[in-house]
Amino acid sequence: MNSSGSPSGGDGATDVVVVGSGPNGLAAAVTLARAGLGVVVLEAQPTAGGGARTLALGLADGVVHDVCSAVHPMAWASPFFRAFDLAARGVELLVPEVSYAQPLPGARAGLAFHDLDRTVEHLGADGAPWRALVGRLSQHWPHVARAALFDKRSVPAGLLPGGALTAARFGAAVLEQGTRAWDRRFSGDVAPALLTGVAAHAITPMPSLAAAGTALLLASLAHAPGGWPVPRGGSGAIVAALRADLEAHGGTVRTDRRVTGVADLPPARAYLFDTTPRTLLDVLGAQVPASAARALDAFRYGDAAAKVDFVLSGPVPWAVPEVARAGTVHVGGTRPEMAAAEADVAQGRHAARPMVLASDPTVVDPSRAAGGLRPLWTYAHVPRGSDVDVTEAVTAHVERYAPGFRDVVVGSRCVPAAHMDHHNENYVGGDIAAGAVSIRQMFARPTLRWDPYRVPVEAGPLGGAAGPAPAVYLCSASTPPGPGVHGLGGWYAATRALRQVFGVRTPPSLAP
Repeated sequence: MNSSGSPSGGDGATDVVVVGSGPNGLAAAVTLARAGLGVVVLEAQPTAGGGARTLALGLADGVVHDVCSAVHPMAWASPFFRAFDLAARGVELLVPEVSYAQPLPGARAGLAFHDLDRTVEHLGADGAPWRALVGRLSQHWPHVARAALFDKRSVPAGLLPGGALTAARFGAAVLEQGTRAWDRRFSGDVAPALLTGVAAHAITPMPSLAAAGTALLLASLAHAPGGWPVPRGGSGAIVAALRADLEAHGGTVRTDRRVTGVADLPPARAYLFDTTPRTLLDVLGAQVPASAARALDAFRYGDAAAKVDFVLSGPVPWAVPEVARAGTVHVGGTRPEMAAAEADVAQGRHAARPMVLASDPTVVDPSRAAGGLRPLWTYAHVPRGSDVDVTEAVTAHVERYAPGFRDVVVGSRCVPAAHMDHHNENYVGGDIAAGAVSIRQMFARPTLRWDPYRVPVEAGPLGGAAGPAPAVYLCSASTPPGPGVHGLGGWYAATRALRQVFGVRTPPSLAP
């Protein structure tokens, strides 16, 4: 450990080097710097933040866009962020009246209000089943979050004894909604569609256990205290808070520093990679033993998203006006339509009506509008590696539920799936989850090793052939608990590094 608790100048030796500055990488860096270690973060892009950046794309003066993530239930529910306390650091998480909406054919829509009672009332005969399935979980959301977001190798902290029943209910609900039993609970088509739209965040065939787990976690948080918030000013506000804390504790972020091999890494006692296993193997090469390299190389990447950013002259003219109150809109139609679209993608086909996720941040954050214009954030699910411009497909699908949408579009930009890694190399072929979301890969993520973060390395150029090999960790969404802006992959890896490398058994406080 450096006596000053800060890295030495230039590219001299430091305690820890973090490769990648996404929320996981920054969470790791913050944790380690707060323990008094010297920390350097290397980022290939001109700006820090990975999947949580907010940038001007040049589509309209003063209008900025969230490059990847836009809506952040994990920014208040994650154990890391609850300890970090974004609100105390000036990050405003704005909660829409409607957490998410699901337009349906025939000028109908499902509305998941932040208020559970309003949701139940809106669902009519399916309101009571919704309360029994989702509402009961939302009432005990801390236990649900612990059950879903732990490291998959230990008993979730704080779960026992009080949360065991909730965890069992969560598991039973996942089994129900992750199998063909998913059609037994509801009598109408609105509630099933409302839940399936959330399941589609996993970008995987449905029904499946992984999609159901995603749906039930996120749906329960939609009715919990923090809802599905939008950060004022954009997702970059979260990154700015993390970076400010890191720098206040002596850490450094160096942008435009692409790491392609060990020669690009400053000497350090530990390296944490907020990257995919593929990138780690490319960088470290033969220093990863053959058996470990084979296991990491077998990690499977999933289906993809293509991004379309729009600039609008006014709100989306949804056929059901209440949809305009939602921070997130799942544009996919009925449960069978969404399942068919995701099945097409899984078979390598572009769906005629792709699953589209949309968010209009101006619904809760008027500051996002400029000169009468506002951003609209959308993703469409496509086969991994697709180079198709999906602007027309997205426009047509939104127009199906918002006649006149074309008339308010004044600009747009598409990033095909094959190009998503140009702004974040973790998005292999457009896989924004940094690895397929399957039940196996939720637990064997990235491998079946007991410690899913530590990567074995042999002595060599990275640590100097004559000396011991430094410790290496993966800390990205390719590790447990998986995708999402929760910082937990970084936090879990950092606490292991503190204990295993630096002998620090009690993690530092994250409080402001």
